[in-house]
Amino acid sequence: MANSPSGDSVTERLVRVLETFTPTRTVQSAADIGRRAGLPSSSAHRIVGDLVAAGLLERDDEGRVRVGLRLWELATRSSHALRVRQAALPAMERVQARLREHTQLAILEQDEALFLERLSDPHAGANITRIAGRLPLHASSSGLVLLAFADATVQERVLSRPLRRLSPETPTDPAAVRRTLAEVRRLGHVVAPGYVETVSTGIAVPVRDGLGGAVAALSVVLPRDAIPGPALAELRRAAAEVERALSARA
Repeated sequence: MANSPSGDSVTERLVRVLETFTPTRTVQSAADIGRRAGLPSSSAHRIVGDLVAAGLLERDDEGRVRVGLRLWELATRSSHALRVRQAALPAMERVQARLREHTQLAILEQDEALFLERLSDPHAGANITRIAGRLPLHASSSGLVLLAFADATVQERVLSRPLRRLSPETPTDPAAVRRTLAEVRRLGHVVAPGYVETVSTGIAVPVRDGLGGAVAALSVVLPRDAIPGPALAELRRAAAEVERALSARA
């Protein structure tokens, strides 16, 4: 793709525009998109206009812009993430019906935990996770499971960077995180009290592939004082069910 005067390609500018949308920022003006993408106003309006014309973005009645259904349609075609979500959803629904808190599915994506699904009871406790949202691998139960079963190169890359603190109890010492990862591999689960929010405990197990890795992490978020045993048993049963479903679809 041709480069702009600043040296970035058309593709890079398109990606920067799309990345200004987040799970909490779903509607923006073209001017705000340009500012957040670091683009000149004229370039931002032109790119937004082209994306709207292609159906990848949409305008509302006030002229604000949101992600278009065409982008969702293209993203879900032959998507590995969609395949994992479809295989996991029946088991997740059973876990959620029994626990009535938060049940989540995450995958490893660009050194973060990307959440594909979240089922929640209206009366469940605190949880900042959102569908299509991300959390650092070291800071969440799902992330720790994904990191524990990831390649050594991924682990080293993640642990060589400063580890961001989400709560006073988020582990930020690389040596401590390494010990936790070894324990996750040994036990096949993690219990993470207060790592994301001090009032909650995250519990996660891997959904394994045939090579010893984890294609996804299944987790629940419980009140801090909840006993983890029953939830862990439900997650183990669910993970085994998802593994069977994925194997049958292979």
